[in-house]
Amino acid sequence: MLSTMNTRSQTKKIQDEKREEKENIVLYMVEIDFDEASNMWRKNKKSIGNGSYKYICCSETKSGTQCKRESMKGHNCCKIHSTSK
Repeated sequence: MLSTMNTRSQTKKIQDEKREEKENIVLYMVEIDFDEASNMWRKNKKSIGNGSYKYICCSETKSGTQCKRESMKGHNCCKIHSTSK
């Protein structure tokens, strides 16, 4: 197996390139409202205790509120609303 050796000037050039790459990294300001994110995550779920949740139906009832029935596996809605579409 052949290995190549770098001269001092080649090593310095490589180190300078790496330093420039680090200096060119742009940092972004990230502001996350974790309370709002948590509320949005829980919007279609119902707590069943011990930190566990079940998905609830995302369909709207005739009165205009969100249906609170348990959704079917693999669906966004309950049995009643899956047949009414």
